[in-house]
Amino acid sequence: MAKPLALAFIIAVCAASCAAAAAEPSPAQRYAACMTTARERPAEAWEEALAWTSLGGGEAARHCAATALVGMGEFQEAGGRLEALAQESRRAPAIRAGMLAQAADSWMMMRWPERAHAALTAALKLLPNDPDLLLDRAVVLAEAKNYGPAKADLDAVLSRSPGRVEALALRASANRYLDFTAAARIDVDSALRLQPDYPEALVERGIQRRLVNDPNGARKDWMRAIEVAPDSAAADLARANLARMDIKETGTPPPSGAGGRPWRRSPSESRGRRSGGRRPAPARSRGLRPD
Repeated sequence: MAKPLALAFIIAVCAASCAAAAAEPSPAQRYAACMTTARERPAEAWEEALAWTSLGGGEAARHCAATALVGMGEFQEAGGRLEALAQESRRAPAIRAGMLAQAADSWMMMRWPERAHAALTAALKLLPNDPDLLLDRAVVLAEAKNYGPAKADLDAVLSRSPGRVEALALRASANRYLDFTAAARIDVDSALRLQPDYPEALVERGIQRRLVNDPNGARKDWMRAIEVAPDSAAADLARANLARMDIKETGTPPPSGAGGRPWRRSPSESRGRRSGGRRPAPARSRGLRPD
């Protein structure tokens, strides 16, 4: 029989060991914590993910590393890593499609719409008719001025979700570029009935009003868009169009960006995508569930 002192020592060691094991996070907890850090402190998450990868963190660690690169503005490297991870992964199709959608965000930040389109098309092969992926691809197509295919994707989204305000606002813009004036007006009015202060729809209606020589109505819509979302891409476009309208009489060239494509979204502005120099939010991914 162990002496009392020796037994007490064994119990103490066992208790310490058990406490350490209990404090050790599960892979799922570590992944969630790493992704949170990637959103808030990407450089720190990058170092953490590298260390985790070296300890056998697998796909979860690699995904956190790629997400951290997005937050650090290393979009080309992040996009390549995310595409590679999606191709090599044995995870569920929804998870792999989420990685490809996140890669598409990075390619759009690089101003590479063709590669973003390819990534989203690959994602749609994994999740056919997914409305979020179709909406993302429509934005990419419209950024490349491919309004017909963009409208087709938006038609598919709205056939499943007729009240999706973002899709209505974007299709209104596509219809306008395709000279489907009546359809464009119906879409923007539908969007604003559902959500009267939706910034992209306000900008689009302002553009449509300006085109039918209603500058007062256009100004009202653009000012409202700025008021409700002053830091958004929609507000930037509203300001540019106001400047363009204000200087028309002087003959001064309009500022860069003035015109009528309220398409670009950032992840922080929708669920999310990109605008200007803003970095896409790492929350874009559908996430992993580490074993």
